[in-house]
Amino acid sequence: MTTTPPVPPPPDGLAEPVDARRRQAQPARTDEEQARTDAAEQEQPDEAQQAPADAGAGADGSGAGTADAGGADAGGAEEPEPFSDGPPPLPEPMLVLDGTLPPAPGPEAAAQPADHGRCTLCGGAYDEDGWCTECGSRKADPRHHFTAQPDDRVAAVCDRGLRHEDNEDAMAVWADGRGRAALVVCDGVTTATRSAEASLAAADAALAVLVDGSLEPDERIVAATDAAAEAVEQVGRDFPDSAPSCTYVAALVQDGTATVGSVGDSRAYWLPDAGEPLRLTTDDSMAEEQVQAGLDRQTAEAGPMAHTITRWLGPDAPDHTPVVTTQDVTAPGWLLLCSDGLWNYASEPRALREVVHSLARPAEVTTEKSTREQGPDGPTEEDRGRGDAAPEAGAPHTPSSPDPLALAQALVRWANERGGADNITVALVRTPTGQDGTHG
Repeated sequence: MTTTPPVPPPPDGLAEPVDARRRQAQPARTDEEQARTDAAEQEQPDEAQQAPADAGAGADGSGAGTADAGGADAGGAEEPEPFSDGPPPLPEPMLVLDGTLPPAPGPEAAAQPADHGRCTLCGGAYDEDGWCTECGSRKADPRHHFTAQPDDRVAAVCDRGLRHEDNEDAMAVWADGRGRAALVVCDGVTTATRSAEASLAAADAALAVLVDGSLEPDERIVAATDAAAEAVEQVGRDFPDSAPSCTYVAALVQDGTATVGSVGDSRAYWLPDAGEPLRLTTDDSMAEEQVQAGLDRQTAEAGPMAHTITRWLGPDAPDHTPVVTTQDVTAPGWLLLCSDGLWNYASEPRALREVVHSLARPAEVTTEKSTREQGPDGPTEEDRGRGDAAPEAGAPHTPSSPDPLALAQALVRWANERGGADNITVALVRTPTGQDGTHG
């Protein structure tokens, strides 16, 4: 029979292997017993292969728990990636090269509601779309009524009127406080698109040239007209599908002389306190051609062709060379420029002077507010049309206390009282502009 050879002892200092000790403790097996043991070991599956299968099967055999058992066999949960939850917090305060970090911002303050102004009718707040949250009225467009007064002898008012939805008139005025002044009035053509933009652009461009003293007055009028025409054409280039157009009248007051130029049917008048009043411009219109042919002015200006103009500023204008005239304005009086929204109701110079004299009065009894006093919304529809706001007929005007803004506002109200059929623009200079009738 075969016996198991004895296991030699381990070297000095080393522990005896457990397996070796076990084998030494067991008695020697016979060949028959050894053969049975080897056969039994071959029939049983390897424990290392069986363990994962057993661990992967759940209570119902569905395989639940595979990850947990596998993780346990692998030596526990897998470690997370570094900074998977974001960077660690910085120490506070954190030192930097040139100081410390600023303190952390506190919680944001609650946003305050935007102030869109107050309703001129009830005092309620306007919402972001311009509607009163109390009475539901619409906020007035600042373009519908605006004023300017560069000094105490020069002023202008531009108003939408009562029947038009938009204001396509524009004006620009300037004064240097030493007797020189410049005025521009433009009237956008209603049937042409982008005419509101055109009239504003033309007025601003013309004024920029008029205040430049490098040219003689008559040359400046021509150059200002060219600049205004170019500004209108630029609007056409900015909006290729449009055909902007407007009329134009400008005046430059210097050294006791008014130099005037016009294109279209916006007008300039000289209205002295005493003496013969004059219209200083000639309309470029079908009505004017009918008058020149012999038709009386009242009939021509009331006919269907009354406001058909024959010259204008715009990309399709045939000619914009202004007709330039001069007028001595050393006497006390008013130089008045206006759109047809005013002269529709008083075309003849004498009739217009009567209206001016009936409305002019000293500044201390004026009730109309300027745009600066009214705020951004300007006057209401009621303010612009009501008759009780107009000054009494025959109210005196004293040259020692001129109030051109009050007079311009009164003229606008007067036109609105008679229907306000068109936009209304009035620009005024009280003369003489200097104590000696010069630029003083």
